[in-house]
Amino acid sequence: MDSLYENNVQGNDTEAHSAYGDGFQDDYQSSSPAPEEDAASDVTEGQDKDNQMYEGEYQGIPPPDEIKEARRADRREARMKARLAAVGKKQTLADQYDSIMEECGHGRFQWTLFTTLGLSLMADGVECFVVAFALPSAEKDMCLSNASKGMLGLIVYVGMMVGAVLWGGLADKLGRRRCLLYALTINCTFSFLSSFAKSYGFFLFFRLCSGVGIGGSIPIVYTFYAEFLQADKRGEHLSWLCLFWMVGGLYASFTGWGIIPHYGWGISMGTEGHFHSWRVFVLVCFLPSAAALVGLYFIPESPRFLLESARHDEAWMILRQVHDTNWRAKGEPERVFQVSQIKIPHTQEDEFIEIQSETGTAFQRCMVRQMTLAKLVIKNLMSLASPELRLNSLFIAIVWFTMAFGYYGLSVWFPDQVKYMEYEENESNVKTFHHERVERFNFNFTLQNQIHREGEYIHDSFISIEMRKVKFEDSLFEYCYFEDIHSTDTFFEKCTLQNTIFYNTDLWHDSKFIDCKFENVTFHHPKRGCHLNFQEENDILIYIVSFLGCLAVIPGNIVAGLMMDKIGRIKIIGVSMLVSAGCTFSLFLCFSPASVISFECLFFATCASAWNGIEVITVELYPASKRATAFGVLNGLCKLAAIISTSVFSEFVGVTKIIPILLSCSAMVGGGLMSFQLPETRDVVLQ
Repeated sequence: MDSLYENNVQGNDTEAHSAYGDGFQDDYQSSSPAPEEDAASDVTEGQDKDNQMYEGEYQGIPPPDEIKEARRADRREARMKARLAAVGKKQTLADQYDSIMEECGHGRFQWTLFTTLGLSLMADGVECFVVAFALPSAEKDMCLSNASKGMLGLIVYVGMMVGAVLWGGLADKLGRRRCLLYALTINCTFSFLSSFAKSYGFFLFFRLCSGVGIGGSIPIVYTFYAEFLQADKRGEHLSWLCLFWMVGGLYASFTGWGIIPHYGWGISMGTEGHFHSWRVFVLVCFLPSAAALVGLYFIPESPRFLLESARHDEAWMILRQVHDTNWRAKGEPERVFQVSQIKIPHTQEDEFIEIQSETGTAFQRCMVRQMTLAKLVIKNLMSLASPELRLNSLFIAIVWFTMAFGYYGLSVWFPDQVKYMEYEENESNVKTFHHERVERFNFNFTLQNQIHREGEYIHDSFISIEMRKVKFEDSLFEYCYFEDIHSTDTFFEKCTLQNTIFYNTDLWHDSKFIDCKFENVTFHHPKRGCHLNFQEENDILIYIVSFLGCLAVIPGNIVAGLMMDKIGRIKIIGVSMLVSAGCTFSLFLCFSPASVISFECLFFATCASAWNGIEVITVELYPASKRATAFGVLNGLCKLAAIISTSVFSEFVGVTKIIPILLSCSAMVGGGLMSFQLPETRDVVLQ
């Protein structure tokens, strides 16, 4: 018993010495009681316990049970000291790492990383806009129904939600750089393939996979960049990083505006196929992700992750690389990296993986690694609900959800509401013609917003024109000729057509003619498939609204970057969300497209500051071993809120604006007030 106890204490001393240094050796030895001889006598051996007598009882020596209990108490005390020492060591590591980053300085290395990771954020911003811009064209090219259009609009957010949780959890176990490389590779591959998809099913699948890939960019990018920043620069430079998301929106708006309306842009693929302009736009939108992927190959892994994974030598080499790169660029190449060694204990999880990787066949080892990795990720995910993190996790989750609900809901509602106002204005300008008779006339101009009732058209020709929202009712067409017609919302109802020819038009008797009579009518070379008038469906207004909304984010980002480290994260989040709520309530005063666009810009500007604060405080609330996991879960919750809000808000376009405004305003107010319950992390060292 004595020897077992001594071995136990010595084992603890050895661990403490290897992990925490020689200074802890004396503490552990002083807490260990000296070995004692068993008090039982040979004379009393074999007697009943109730009548057992032992030598020394008359001398006041305690019974053996009390001695054993005292030894157990000593062992418990020793274990408690070891735990306290371990906690103290972790805090020392955090402080030491921040001191190392201060010694490395802020310079060329951080700016190179800033640009590379910024391109990843830019790719995420592009992904949020690409389907919205391409959808009006893709739905006609692929003949999509309303249900299919709705699914395509939401599928990207579903993929991003899954990707955020997946890559965030893996980044804490496999590494930030490695997981970001995997995520961007998936995004690039499937974004590229989606531009060539001919069927709706393949296009839907490719955009889903593309969303899963890009979903990992936000959780990993902020975690990655924060671990290369010293405390006094963290809030400001993470805020500047947010600008790249806005740049992604501007890039998508500008390229969509320049490419999609030109239907003739593209590549002919035989007689039946054509690579239309919207496919060119989708292809161009994968370029930021590809550029980020190339740049990431020249960026090393996060040294903080390597230290958490007990890869000390690799971490030290990267920290020295950061130090030498920055000071060499500043003209001081002679400065020497002063840190000699950083030690942290090896984790049980790593030992388990190493033991299992040495046994079994290659397939068995692979399965063991994957199962072990999955268990570690799930365990890390569940640890976010631990007592020390539970309350803050709940508060920040509410802030993320309410912010995303109000922001994404209105970001969809704004352009739809503007388009609806334009539609109402056009409807009020519809011209109606009754009993008109037109003979031997050549229609060579656009027909738009017209209703023709009980008219007669004799020997007339309609050549190379566009018909937008034109309807013929109870009319007669005799000896007429239609050639090269592009139509949108154009119908013939209860009309009679005699001796009429349709050549190279999209007017089909199955879809455009309702209860009509045909006598000697021929259709030559009809335009097959679903065709689109781009000047109508891809109105320039949608690009202007998106472009101005992204441009309005710049002032909010600048304010957040300058004030983040001065007034703190909590005030930035709370005040910005409450001001955003005021902007949404002011929408009751908007009765024109111009006023809606103006308040949209103001709303996006104030929301930008709130988003910056939320993302910065999320990085700082969690320890390094859980940081990417927590960010991924919260970002996935954000995408869930986006799916719910866009589905709800779109149902009220043209019905009422009261419910969307009240929902968004309530969410912003609730999230803004809840943010004041979070701890301020401005001066906190990354744990």
